[in-house]
Amino acid sequence: METKEARVLIITIIAKILCLAVLVHADTDDEIAYQTGGTETTKFGQAKSVRYLLYDVNPGEGFNLRRDVYMRVTTLVQELNKEEPWVLVLPPWGRLYHWKSPDLEQIKIPWSTFFDLPSLRQHVPVIEFEEYLKLRGEPVIDEVYYLQSFKGGWTKWEEKMNITECNDRTGYVQDEEGSWHHWFFGYEEVYAKKFACLSYMGHATFIKPFLLKNTTGRCVMLPRAETLIHDHFGDTGYWRARRSMVFAKHLRDIGDKFRREFLDSTDEEDGTVLKDWTDMQRKHGEALGGPYVGIHLRRMDYLYAREGNLPSLKGAAKQVKKILQKYALEKVFVATDAPSEEFEEFKSYFKKSKVYRFIPSKEIKEKYKDGGVAIIDQWIAAHSRYFIGSYESTFSFRIQEEREILGFDHETTFNRFCPDDNSDCERPSQWKIVY
Repeated sequence: METKEARVLIITIIAKILCLAVLVHADTDDEIAYQTGGTETTKFGQAKSVRYLLYDVNPGEGFNLRRDVYMRVTTLVQELNKEEPWVLVLPPWGRLYHWKSPDLEQIKIPWSTFFDLPSLRQHVPVIEFEEYLKLRGEPVIDEVYYLQSFKGGWTKWEEKMNITECNDRTGYVQDEEGSWHHWFFGYEEVYAKKFACLSYMGHATFIKPFLLKNTTGRCVMLPRAETLIHDHFGDTGYWRARRSMVFAKHLRDIGDKFRREFLDSTDEEDGTVLKDWTDMQRKHGEALGGPYVGIHLRRMDYLYAREGNLPSLKGAAKQVKKILQKYALEKVFVATDAPSEEFEEFKSYFKKSKVYRFIPSKEIKEKYKDGGVAIIDQWIAAHSRYFIGSYESTFSFRIQEEREILGFDHETTFNRFCPDDNSDCERPSQWKIVY
């Protein structure tokens, strides 16, 4: 028979459990979404509902600039998570200027096609856009704040923001019921409940108080997020974000296979074994690289956009041959947007050396799109014994960053093609890794 003390104790425990259940009630899906984040975010009880931050970039911006904007936004998400739980919703890829294959439908491409999501989640909590739609149960974005510059420009730089009239056409249209419609990455059913233009000048984290105090929606979207600038470019936080952007394994595997079969290159022999980025700290010069020269030879529109800063095909070949001789190498890997006839011309200038270019199969192109092929090119070029890039190219810059992560010597990394009439042109800036 129960004692009086025992009955009192049981009643007290039950009461506490019921009280706790009320306090911590939240969506299980939200908790699952938040737990995908890394270890550096503040841990919250379930009493606080998870909020979502979505962003987009100017349609004219390329793949590698968009990667840079992602890093800026992760800094903001980290700061938001010091106050309440936020998850970064990854904007699907599609319809970029350099993705020109007419036979491919290149929209609604998830980030997992190009990047390793578990690695991204070791830095900040992230989910794909389609995962967000499933969690919400309806195709809705609560609030959209379209970032824009202040009208009339500025005479001095100062951090400020203000909701104002839109400077230009944004493409957002309101229907009779008050909902806002836009491209939304090709998801026609998605709509927004609220829309406003936000004139903005400031670092990425400057918008943090606005998001915490002036917005109430579960999901807030920031189009034109390239307006946000880096809080601290090149610091430890920057490099943590950059190191977390590990390419998807299926793309690395394709690149590694090409290296083995054509370039006599393996990670074990080249000193480029990739480990968990959170534990990987390489010294400069620790990576040797494969026995080939890797180059990024930008052509097409760059011939006009950077006129006077690029060499002719013959001039580029002359510069590469000097490096082949200096390092006693016989193979060249070329990442280029040049048409096949230009590549064949470039190749014809090498009588004693072998010149390679990655030509994707139909299956690879259909599965991984133009973006995946570009990443394979970057991966192969990043593992070369010596790398030469193109002037002011973000494609080349990302390869140089990859080589910093792998531990290459600066002398073999920060190089560029010089114009034919200036063999001693200025080398690219050296943004050294910081741990």
